[in-house]
Amino acid sequence: MSFLSADRELARDSYYATTVQRTQAFASLEGSVECDVAIVGGGVSGLSAAIELAERGHRVALLEARQIGWGASGRNGGQAIAGLACDQVTIEKQLGLDEARRIWAMTLEAIDLIEARRRRFEIDCDWRSGFLLLAVNARKGRELRQWQARMARDYGHETHPIEPSELPAWIASPRFHSGLHDPRSGHLNPLKYTLGLARAAARLGVHLFEHSAMTRLVPGSPLRLCTAAGEVRAAHALLAGNVYLQDVVPALAARIMPVGTYIVASEPLGPTLMRTLLPSLSAACDSNFVLDYFRPTPDHRLLFGGRVSYSTATPANLADAMQRRMAHTFPQLKDTEVEHAWGGFIDISMNRAPDFGRLADVTHDAHRAKQLSQVYYLQGFSGHGLALSGLAGKLVAEAIDGNASRFDTFARIRHRPFPGGRLLRMPTLVAGMAYYRLKDIL
Repeated sequence: MSFLSADRELARDSYYATTVQRTQAFASLEGSVECDVAIVGGGVSGLSAAIELAERGHRVALLEARQIGWGASGRNGGQAIAGLACDQVTIEKQLGLDEARRIWAMTLEAIDLIEARRRRFEIDCDWRSGFLLLAVNARKGRELRQWQARMARDYGHETHPIEPSELPAWIASPRFHSGLHDPRSGHLNPLKYTLGLARAAARLGVHLFEHSAMTRLVPGSPLRLCTAAGEVRAAHALLAGNVYLQDVVPALAARIMPVGTYIVASEPLGPTLMRTLLPSLSAACDSNFVLDYFRPTPDHRLLFGGRVSYSTATPANLADAMQRRMAHTFPQLKDTEVEHAWGGFIDISMNRAPDFGRLADVTHDAHRAKQLSQVYYLQGFSGHGLALSGLAGKLVAEAIDGNASRFDTFARIRHRPFPGGRLLRMPTLVAGMAYYRLKDIL
């Protein structure tokens, strides 16, 4: 099965897609459009950039291959969490503590940006504050307390430690030893939020085109972004399509790996049982490298995510397998029905740090690189992008508008391509993830 076919299959039973009504559709691109900035990707990062650019007076056109919010932005676990998918030590080793602090502060700003946009654009997306980070054993608990102390000392980031004796007041699960509560992070309905951003962008004059996949990027001045039925000519471009640009922009493909991840939604549990399972109604995940994550919904379901796949094949008996994982965490739900099971592909970088930059910097042909100096890209969120992707779009807008200092802080993070090329990088990643799974259980 091809990557895109697998993705369509995974999207079919999304809880979000079946419960959120799309009230706005956008035509596909036909003919030629001229603008200041062309954006590829109708997810949070692309829409965020479009909003920021339009507010700064730029003419913007956005191309989405399917529908707004089709990809990870509209299908993810809904957890908006401070920080990056990698530990801050990864950033400290490359950029030093001062720049690592600057990046951490921007991840907190990313959460504040969600709040600001929800209020300004009246986006009803079921936001709820609170996030639990949970340790599955005593060793993991010690590591969590060490992380909490270091983040408070070096970054001024305060979280509430949850000792083993306190844990039943936060979660009714025998699986966990201890944890942390972060009141600043939280969770939301990602499809509602993404569609709300699209409405805001359209009101600001952004030209949004659905079912308009970019088939070719032609360097030059202006840049030309071609689709099956038209093209956009622009002075600047942003590539925010992540794994969906694999065949169109090969220079970026080797720097990320598409990894399938899966979520189920339980039948409605009722408010009493939900408050028993998660009294604070916070989002939660464990601190394993290969982790499980879960959160309540306003209609009292439990959304439970985890498990990864490195092939394009959807795991057999997905709903049953995920129900067993959910029941392993909450034995009270062993007889609970799963009503929705879906998934999608996230873009993991080698070091799990976000990969932001200019296409010229990853293009080996010097002449072609010069022609691509005005093409920006955002990728490598590594499953931790719901909040950060919104800020990333804002940083690109700042750079295009003349102040690239914050964008360049992220762009200085160094990345290596996955070894082995397209055919061998998947077995390499599988071996690496097996090692981390073993570390999680020892």
